[in-house]
Amino acid sequence: MPTQSTHTGDTNTISSVRGPDLITLIANPENPVLSDEVVSNVCKLFRSGDAIWLGENTACDISIGDPAAFQSDELEKLIRLELKNLPIDIVVHQSQTRRKKALIADMDSTMIEQECIDELADMAGTLDQVAEITKRAMNGEIEFESSLRQRMALLQDLDIAIIDRVMTERITYTPGGSVLISTMKDNNAWCALVSGGFTAFTSKVASHLGFDEHHANVLLENNGRLAGRVAEPILGRQAKVDRLNEIAATHKLNKDDFMAVGDGANDLGMLNAAGTGVALHAKPTVAEQADIRIDHSDLTALLYIQGYKFSEFSR
Repeated sequence: MPTQSTHTGDTNTISSVRGPDLITLIANPENPVLSDEVVSNVCKLFRSGDAIWLGENTACDISIGDPAAFQSDELEKLIRLELKNLPIDIVVHQSQTRRKKALIADMDSTMIEQECIDELADMAGTLDQVAEITKRAMNGEIEFESSLRQRMALLQDLDIAIIDRVMTERITYTPGGSVLISTMKDNNAWCALVSGGFTAFTSKVASHLGFDEHHANVLLENNGRLAGRVAEPILGRQAKVDRLNEIAATHKLNKDDFMAVGDGANDLGMLNAAGTGVALHAKPTVAEQADIRIDHSDLTALLYIQGYKFSEFSR
């Protein structure tokens, strides 16, 4: 039987485990199209009769009869052909390390459905310029830090009161987020919100959803107006990885204890640093590089990936 490494304070120390031995199929709770027939057909592909329902018509585990017979990408291709165009997410992973002790999450377009800086720009009348820079940064076409400086310059002199208006009038939470955080915390997991956005928003989002901590960039202001800058150093891609490592050291965790979730290029570092990195409704270039991608379901998919059943969700 494979053994798991003990903590050394470095998340690069990983468990010595087998390859993937489990398939988890997940549909959106608002469109529960995962049927007995679909599951049965997938089981036949791998000569597996071991299917465990996690959520009715929403999520199911299927064990792989002979894990050594397939590569992860081969498995996914075979299943996708069987599913045809059904909106079902496919997760090929390792059962031994699926349950996590920590979550590190991006905020914009992940825990919330908007990009806060784009919403600020819309109210300032500079949305087209800012949104284009945001898009290029999230696709990894330009460096995040320089893109943030460019966008902030376009928001200079905006009334600081606009932040509360955006939070109240524009920001909506991604479905499943509160259930994800409350369930993990009820099972003694540490939850951190780490964003390239702004503390003016992460403080409110973290409080609302129940995160244990939050980290983001600090907006600078002059006489009640945005200065067009954030405090240096900018929290970007590497800072997210650094925070993951700091949490690991503080709580004596290793790489396999972490789940990370995000959607943009500046999240790829932490997605790769975590034992389980999930690209949620991600930009194409990010989804292509992530081990796990969730294109259809909501944030409760992260609980099903960990093996939680619907009946175990905290609400």
